[in-house]
Order: sequence, then structure tokens, then C-alpha cells
Amino acid sequence: MTEPQYDESPDWLSAAELGMWQSFRNGSTYDLSTSDPLLDDPFAPRPWGTERSVRARVVALLLLSGPTALPGRVAALKLCGLQITGTLNLAGGTIAPYVELTHCRFENEVVLPESHFTTLRMVSCAIPRLEAARLHTEGDLHLPRCRVERGIRLTDAQIGTDLLISEINVRPDRLGRAIAADGLVVAQDLQADQIETYGEVSLRGAKIGVSLSLRGSRLRAAEERRALNAPQLTVERTLHMTGAWVNDDTGGSDITPPHGVSAGSAALLGARLQRFECRGGVRLDDGRFGDAVDVDQARFFMTSAEELSLRRIATPELRFTCEHIEEGRVVLSGARIVTLIDMSTSWPGPGGLGMGGFTYENLVPFGHFPLIRRLEWLSAATPEYSPEPYERLAQVLRHSGEDADAREVLLAKQRRRRETLPLAGKFWGYIQDWTVAYGYRPGRAALWMAVLWGASTLAFARNAPPAMRGEEHPAWNPGLYALDLLIPVIDFGQDGFWLVSGGWQWMAAALTVVGWILATTVAAGATRVLRRG
Repeated sequence: MTEPQYDESPDWLSAAELGMWQSFRNGSTYDLSTSDPLLDDPFAPRPWGTERSVRARVVALLLLSGPTALPGRVAALKLCGLQITGTLNLAGGTIAPYVELTHCRFENEVVLPESHFTTLRMVSCAIPRLEAARLHTEGDLHLPRCRVERGIRLTDAQIGTDLLISEINVRPDRLGRAIAADGLVVAQDLQADQIETYGEVSLRGAKIGVSLSLRGSRLRAAEERRALNAPQLTVERTLHMTGAWVNDDTGGSDITPPHGVSAGSAALLGARLQRFECRGGVRLDDGRFGDAVDVDQARFFMTSAEELSLRRIATPELRFTCEHIEEGRVVLSGARIVTLIDMSTSWPGPGGLGMGGFTYENLVPFGHFPLIRRLEWLSAATPEYSPEPYERLAQVLRHSGEDADAREVLLAKQRRRRETLPLAGKFWGYIQDWTVAYGYRPGRAALWMAVLWGASTLAFARNAPPAMRGEEHPAWNPGLYALDLLIPVIDFGQDGFWLVSGGWQWMAAALTVVGWILATTVAAGATRVLRRG
């Protein structure tokens, strides 16, 4: 039941509460801070006196059923440098006034489940815990530079415009979660630049209307938890897990640039790069990203059992240009990407990459990425032979006009496949590789044919065989006779008219066999090229 509004202040208010009451009616900021930064620091262990304290029940009274505004004013709760004692419980309430708390302390947790706000801003506040499941705001929810000791819960919350939590510092709850925001809906941006978390950030099934920015943030997993757990995350534009340019002069306590300092002005302003760091596993399975997933200049520290999991994500662009991942796995199985931008040094080594069913249409190497390193990339993804990654890479290279590189990839695929064959298959594979490289190097076949033809022509020119049918034969031509033996599918009019015996008969048989080998391997290679094309 809603309490009646009080236009006149109750007589049981303290002096600090009375000042807050009057400031609420005229919409001005009630500031009890001093000029001493040490005394005003809400995170310092130094206690604040009762002269700077107001009771949570009085704050709730103002917000839920406070006095009307003075004529010509808009009622609003704007506090700076106050301590709120007791538990601020607004669960299920509708809070119409604008709320802005700066450099404040809360004695106990802030309880806001199923409450409705227009705009709520808590800046640089010390909060034991924020419980705000199913919170609704018509405008923004701002929590920049706050410190929360026992986690934030925003499960199924709905934010009307932006959610800003940049530079927040959050410790885990009893379940090891720093931020529990499963099912969160943000109409516009979620800005979480330079945050520090010491437990799992859970965004399962969250929906972000524009972009999600984690620039320069540092995520640390709690025991048996991931650092970032966000399967089925939907971001309409871009997910940024990148570095941020920060500057002590431009990033002071009263300024929170939405995306740090731009890279172009970094040198002029003396800024430093704060990289995105993640200590623990990351799960983005089944995510949908409208523009890109940007993992630039990031650092991932994982154990051998942890993963950067991008299974079945869909995005037009994946920019994977992070620092080399020493341990743990990167899993792209089932991911669908249009353009992959990557560096040769970013990917983990053998056994650290999974790409089953990974599809991409364009490759844009960032920096020097020779083909031999790209083949090592495939080898790292296939500890056991699988043709699919090789065929996908060859197709992408061919579509970009790199036909020679595509043939090298398919040749590498055949060599990997050869190691899985029985002894006879391996032997035949080595013959094909040594002679014509499985048909992917046709110039080698032409060279072999030319050498064999020249040598056999010289040999037959010095030792012309007798005719088999008396005078019924064409004129002896050693060159055409050698071609008849080497190219069995074409008749040059010499074979079948001459009688060879002894060693010459063995030589003719050998030429025929070698000719068949060369012809079949070249035909097999041509068939593969035509089929892939």
C-alpha cells in the first residue's frame, strides 16, 4: 500500500535528512563532501560521521512517496558524499524522480528487484551488493566506477536506453558470480570499458540493441567458473574485446569517455594502451553479432582445460588479432563468418584449435601470414586428419584468385591423408607425390614426360627394331614411337609395327607403365580441380 505524500518534512528527520528532503523538493544536489579527497573517498576504510549519514528508509520514503516539487522545480534525488545506513529496499516499487548518487556509501545491499525507474545513476559509490533482478528503466542505468563487494544481479533486467558500468570493480557473490545478468535486455549500448571483475560475468541469452564494449577490461574467473559466460548472446552491432587508450589526465574521476581515448590521439595525449585481459574460460556459443566480433590486442590466460569457445557463432566479421594464446583451446566449430581477419601469431599451437564445420568466405591476414603458417594453422586444428578444413581454405583461396596457394593446400591435404592409409596406399601415394604431386603440380608431369621422351627417342634412334609385317609398316620414327609408348590413349601410328625384344622389350614395357602412371595421376588431379571448381 502506497504511503501518503509528505509536503512538509517529518519532525523525526535528522539534520542531514532534513537537508536531503529540501534538496529533493527543489531538484538540487545535496552535497556533504569536504574539500579533502581522503575524507571524501567512499572506498577508504576511514568511517564517516553521523553528520554525513542518512537512513535508507528516508531515501525510500522520498523516492516512493516523497513531497511534491517546489513551484517551478522538478523533484529529484541528487546526493553527493553521503552514507546511507540500513538496507535500501525498493523492490517492486515505481520510482518516478530522477536519481543520481555520486561518491556515496551504502551500509548494506541495495535491493531493487522488479522496481521501475526512469533513470538511475550511481557513480563512484561503494555498494556491498546490488540486487536488481527484473529491474526496468525507461532511460539509462549508470554504475561507473562503483565498487561492489558481493556481486551484481541484473537477471532479466530491461534497460530502456544505455547500461554504463565502465571502470566498475566487482567481487563475486557466494556462487562465484561477479555480474549475473542472464536474460538482460539493453535497448542501446552496454558500455563496460575498463571494468575489473573477480568472478564470472554471466550474460546468457542477453540482448544488446547496439554494441557491447569491453575495451580495456580485466575479467578474472572464480574457481570452477568461466570469466565470461555468454551463450546465445545477441549483439546487433559489435562486440569489442579490445584494448583501450587511457590517460590519467583525460580519464579523471569525473569523466568516463564511452570508448576511452581514440588511438589517433594517443601519442599526442601521452595515453597508454590498457589491453583487454581475461583470466579464465570464455563461452560465446550460439551468439549472433550484427557487425563484428573484435578481439584485437587482447590477452587470454587459460589452463589446458579452459576454452575460448565460439561454437556456432554467426557474424559478418571476426577480427582475431590478439596476443598468442599459450594454453587452452580456441574452438570455432560450427561458426559461420563472412570475413576472418587474423594474425599468424594469435592462434594456439597443435591441439589448441577446433574448427569442425567452421565456415568463412574471405581471409584477410593482418601482417605477414605466409602459406606455410596457414598450413600450420590447419594442422593445429586437425590432430587427427580431417579433409574439411583443407577444402574450405582451398575454396576461399581460389575465390580470391590465389589458385597456386589453393593447389598447395590440397596437396597438403593429400599428404595428411596418406599418413592414414595402409602400407600399399602409402606406397602408391608416395609415387603420385614424387612424380606429379598428386596432379597439383602439372609442370612436374610435363618435365617427366619430356625427359623420358627425349631419353627414349635417343635410345630408339640408335637401335631401330625390325618390322613385324615385312613391308607393311610406316617409316620408322623413334620420336613418335616413344610417344606411342608414353601416351597410351593417343595413337601416333608407330606402335604395333615394330618387333622389340630382349632389353628393349623391357624398356618399352617400362615406358608404357610409367606413361599410365603419369596419365592417371594427372587425370586424377585434373578431376579434383574441376570438381572443386
